[in-house]
Amino acid sequence: MTSLDKPTQDTDQTTDPHDARAVTEAALFEAFGGVRGMVETVLPGLLFVAIFTVNKNLHMAAIAALAVSLILVVVRLAMKDTVKHAFSGVFGVVFGVVFAMFTGNAKDFYLPGMLYTLGMALAYIITTLAGVPLMGLILGPVFKENLSWRTRNPGRKKAYAKASWAWGLILLAKCAILFPLYWWADTAQLGWVLVILKIPPFLLAVWLTWVFLAKAPAPIDVFAEMEAAEKAEKAAEEHRAAQAAESGETTGGRHRRQA
Repeated sequence: MTSLDKPTQDTDQTTDPHDARAVTEAALFEAFGGVRGMVETVLPGLLFVAIFTVNKNLHMAAIAALAVSLILVVVRLAMKDTVKHAFSGVFGVVFGVVFAMFTGNAKDFYLPGMLYTLGMALAYIITTLAGVPLMGLILGPVFKENLSWRTRNPGRKKAYAKASWAWGLILLAKCAILFPLYWWADTAQLGWVLVILKIPPFLLAVWLTWVFLAKAPAPIDVFAEMEAAEKAEKAAEEHRAAQAAESGETTGGRHRRQA
């Protein structure tokens, strides 16, 4: 068992609560993209449903949604910013456009995203039941704790489990609204409901995640531990080398005096 896997009860409980909350907020902002990420997620779908509501032109609405997604990526690249959130939006729009063009049904523009939402809901719930909550896998690297929370920090594992349950149940509730509408509502109605349900459930899940993690023990920085271990090993090697050199000089001097 390595030092990263050894259970410990001595997590840092002296961290300032305000500092812990600030770190948690920063990590969630990085992981989920903040305000800009939300805009990039909502804007293509909003543009699609707005155009389709006005002129019922599937091709024009699809092209406009795809174009704005690509523009968002180009803007990110021009600003040398991370493009993961913008790219995820592009992929979602591309799949939606392909589905809608293939079937000729404008509602199918939203189907890939709905299936993705259902898949994520199940992933959050199944991984939590399996003892490896998905939220921990997502945020562990962001907090520089990797998987140390699984064996060394039970308080954080519990918080990640609560957060994963929150995400899973919120996304399932969202699916319970959207899938009946996919069958019964027209494209415009489904689209506007989807736009409305983009941000509030997301913000609720993020807020609950923040609440659970802000009250949890501080993360164990495994990267700092590895760096400290490497420095200690290097210092030990230098000490052994110095002792060997000193021992060699002493032995050489003794031999010269005997000669």
